[in-house]
Amino acid sequence: MFTGIIEEMGTIRKIDRGAASCKLMVKASKVLEGTMVGDSIATNGVCLTVTAMSSDGFTADVMPETLRRSNLGKLSSGSYVNLERAMSANGRFGGHIVSGHIDGTGTIREMKREDNAVWVTVDCDRKLLKYIIEKGSITIDGISLTVAYVDDTCFKVSIIPHTAEETTLLKGKPGTVVNLENDIVGKYVDKLLHFDEMTGGTEKKPSKKSSGGLDMGFLAENGFA
Repeated sequence: MFTGIIEEMGTIRKIDRGAASCKLMVKASKVLEGTMVGDSIATNGVCLTVTAMSSDGFTADVMPETLRRSNLGKLSSGSYVNLERAMSANGRFGGHIVSGHIDGTGTIREMKREDNAVWVTVDCDRKLLKYIIEKGSITIDGISLTVAYVDDTCFKVSIIPHTAEETTLLKGKPGTVVNLENDIVGKYVDKLLHFDEMTGGTEKKPSKKSSGGLDMGFLAENGFA
């Protein structure tokens, strides 16, 4: 699990591409502290498993499904990426609950400065927009951000100078593809509310006898009366 608070920007050192997968070699420093092979590092918001380490970087395998769902396949040597180690049990929860499992991608439509901040407008599919609410949380390329505006075609976030300096977001431009992860709470609520519709209404409903209520009949059946 991650929080969406970026620890550093790494640089893609090399990409070995397979038929439908790839191996990423990332130059980094801070996220290597305390990290071992097998640990997780979110790379542009994608949870990747460290398969090898050196004094100034790490290697991770990227499977075809991840390339289909994210922007990692669009990276090249020299590309900057946002990096975050998995949250430690005694760490501060500075952002929001981030799984590192990308829901899809969006495209930057516009960047517009307003005093010390920059408004970033992102177009994305309606299936992602349904989980985005104003003043709720969204993860863009691994960055935990607050949604300032949303409609049926796009959403907007406002980027403060610190976020601009510490992440890759404003290095993009209109047309740049970004990874998006919706707030996990909304996805679980949606699944619970529409489970019967998705399964054709076949879920077995509990009987009165197993409803969990405590009455004289239940006590008698279980030898208490």
